[in-house]
Amino acid sequence: MNNRIKELRARYNLTQEDLAKKVNVRRETIVFLEKNKYNPSLKLAYDISKVFEAKIEDVFLFDE
Repeated sequence: MNNRIKELRARYNLTQEDLAKKVNVRRETIVFLEKNKYNPSLKLAYDISKVFEAKIEDVFLFDE
């Protein structure tokens, strides 16, 4: 699974720390997500999508 978190953070002018605080996780979690080394829980994916005012499938790209 890939994601657009880094791209969307840049668009919203958020640091990794800013996003982490908004979704109540550690900055390292955001780092691992951006490097595709961690798959988020459904709740975390939902929370991140809400920060970016997007649908989950627009943030997280599921490979077929």
